[in-house]
Amino acid sequence: MTTIPLQTSIHGAGPGILLAHGGGGSIESNFGTVIPALAAGHTVVAPDYPGDDTALTLDDLADALVAAATDAGVPTFTIVGFSLGTAVAVRAAARHPDRVTGLLLTAGLAAPDNRARLAVQAWRDLLDRGAHESFARLVLLTGFSTDFVNSLPAPTVDEMVRQTAGSIPGGTRQQAALIETVDTTADLATVSVPTLVVATTADLLVDPENSRALAAGIPGAEYAEIEAGHVVMVERPDEWQKLLTDFLDRHGL
Repeated sequence: MTTIPLQTSIHGAGPGILLAHGGGGSIESNFGTVIPALAAGHTVVAPDYPGDDTALTLDDLADALVAAATDAGVPTFTIVGFSLGTAVAVRAAARHPDRVTGLLLTAGLAAPDNRARLAVQAWRDLLDRGAHESFARLVLLTGFSTDFVNSLPAPTVDEMVRQTAGSIPGGTRQQAALIETVDTTADLATVSVPTLVVATTADLLVDPENSRALAAGIPGAEYAEIEAGHVVMVERPDEWQKLLTDFLDRHGL
């Protein structure tokens, strides 16, 4: 029985979709741009990870998300995972193969490479120090592509730093600690459902080679690329939405 509390919202009606958001993110920030399109033909189960210091393990978080869907009356579902959520999605598919009907994995990883590990270690260090503006600057430096950040007026960047520093989700430190330890490498070969892996090719936080490794490790996985930084839902929301909905349509999910 999982002890991880989730705040879950439900949208739409139809075949099930379960959302798994990224570390330091939320359902609204990661999926707010695509939920209306997904919910047009699906029941979308949207759980937010704990906003406190609840300790997280990958198994417990995967089980908690699956329980959120079944508790909502959605017994089977495709999981749409972003960043850390891709590892949650893969582990959920490995632990609950009778529940998971498909996987859509964006800007993800099976295990953190050195750059991702260093980034989340810096997250934790800055949050421990209460250095929220420095944390926000690091998030903007790594979360968005070089071209996107440099295309913005300087006052806009400064305002984004202020807004990010003032709205760091609770639980970010625990989620960063989880990112540092996840490893779904051994799970990949067990995935037997239709899978789409989307790489963000200008990603400075989770290198796109991690997505390519996911696609190579999951039997029959489809692979697509978007020229964007990690926060693809801000840089290329329409392109991302189309990849997701087209895949769902083609596979009848």
